[in-house]
This record gives sequence, structure tokens and C-alpha cells, in this order.
Amino acid sequence: MSRIGREPITVPAGVEVTVGENNVITVKGPKGVITQSVPANMKVERDDAGVLHVKRPDDSKENRSLHGLTRSLIHNMVVGVTQGFEKKLEINGVGYRAAKEGTNLVMNLGYSHQIVIPETEDIKIDVPDANHVVIKGVDKQKVGQFAAEVRGKRPPEPYKGKGIKYDYETIRRKEGKTGAK
Repeated sequence: MSRIGREPITVPAGVEVTVGENNVITVKGPKGVITQSVPANMKVERDDAGVLHVKRPDDSKENRSLHGLTRSLIHNMVVGVTQGFEKKLEINGVGYRAAKEGTNLVMNLGYSHQIVIPETEDIKIDVPDANHVVIKGVDKQKVGQFAAEVRGKRPPEPYKGKGIKYDYETIRRKEGKTGAK
């Protein structure tokens, strides 16, 4: 039995979970609404206490692999509508900076032009100072994808450490040409 899949999902007060046709799960909470389709052969059941359980029909390899995935997806939806998710990015480099103009993230990253990235309805961007960007949202997948796209505009390089990196990321530094002798 999957250790992750058999864990119950506690639904906090103020969160409404509905299971529709074809296992389309809708979670409504104080921060927003998320709708996602989960694999059809997984059964999502709610007990009297409002706790969700994910059951699988048999122990085939496909169902075992989908069991934990389905439970994790539903749990992330519940966490997203209650607490939300965020990714923090750091910008390192001389002259590299970010600012928020209206709903757009404007970055100077050493190119001949500024890079402008607009907010979406799902993703909110916060710039506490010129070298830090915080990306917030309800959907964990969308927050991670958006942060990866922002980081991809100037990934960190190993020689000087310049670029955009996650706050928890460490850049493995390399020696330059003179270190080879």
C-alpha cells in the first residue's frame, strides 16, 4: 500500500471539496477555487468527519503509481486554497534589478532591453526590493512553472554567480581560466 496514498486528507473549516463526474475535483477556499481532473479509476471518498480518503481498485502497477499521485494532487489543492504557495527568487549581478510597474514585472538583466513579464489572474508578483522577487499563487504547479520561466530569463552562471536563482539554491562555483595551470 502506498504510504502517501493511504494518508487521509483533512479538509479544514471554510474549504469545500466536491467530486464531480469523471473524477473532476473542485476545491473552494478563502484564497480561491481550483478545479482539476484526477485519474478516473481512483476513488475519492469522504467520511462523516469531512476527511477525504483516496482508494485504488487493485494493486496493478499503474494503480499503485497513481494512488500517491492522486492523494498529493488533492492535498496540494486543499493547501493552495487555504495557505497558498510562493517561490522566492534572488537576482545577483551588477546592474541586475527588478521592479514592479503596475501589474508587470520589469527586470534589467544585462541585456540591451528590459524584460517585461505580466502578472496573470492566477499568479501575483511581489518585489520587496530590487534584488528579490516573490511569486505567489493558489496552484502549486502554476507557481513553480511561472518561477521557472522567470528564472529562465537569466539562469545563474557558475563563474561569477550572476543571474536569477531560487532563494534556497546554491550555485556551484568554478574557477576561471587561470585556475587550470
